[in-house]
Amino acid sequence: MSFRSVLHRLEESILAVLLCAMTVLTFSQVVMRYGFNAGWLWALEANFYLFGWLVLLGISYGVRVKAHIGVDAMVRLLPAPAQRAVGLLVVALCVLYTCLMLYGAYVYIARLRIMGVEAEDIPVERWVLSLCLPIGFALLLYRLLEMAWRIATGKSSGYELADEAHDAIRDVGGDANPDGTAVSR
Repeated sequence: MSFRSVLHRLEESILAVLLCAMTVLTFSQVVMRYGFNAGWLWALEANFYLFGWLVLLGISYGVRVKAHIGVDAMVRLLPAPAQRAVGLLVVALCVLYTCLMLYGAYVYIARLRIMGVEAEDIPVERWVLSLCLPIGFALLLYRLLEMAWRIATGKSSGYELADEAHDAIRDVGGDANPDGTAVSR
């Protein structure tokens, strides 16, 4: 099994566990609160950190499965070499942003670690709970560099986004290559 496939499975498994944990924790908290007038003090903060992990790991997952949306109507009108150039520019800007955020996350975690501050309701230091920041941005950087490589080697025509219109037409009409002229009734 290759590194990429192990990383893919690990990423998907962690996201599934995080989503499941958030759902179970929220459901049990609601049942306890409204059914028994009780609850856990730490549940809200735990959900906060679980959600942070879910979002920051989910960003890179969205890049991998091309689930992020964007407006690329103008770019698609350009010839293929120009589409690739724009795609590389977009990825370069995303890499710059990700590197800035990765650096900021490193500084933030380092300061939290020095201060030794614990979470409000969970007996764990906040820097441990906030490790989702550098991990998530490092994983996003990896995914963006993968995309840049695909564009540079010609395996992709540009920054890959979700194409909801194309998917919807294909799903409804059964046409694998819709061109806008086919009408399905």
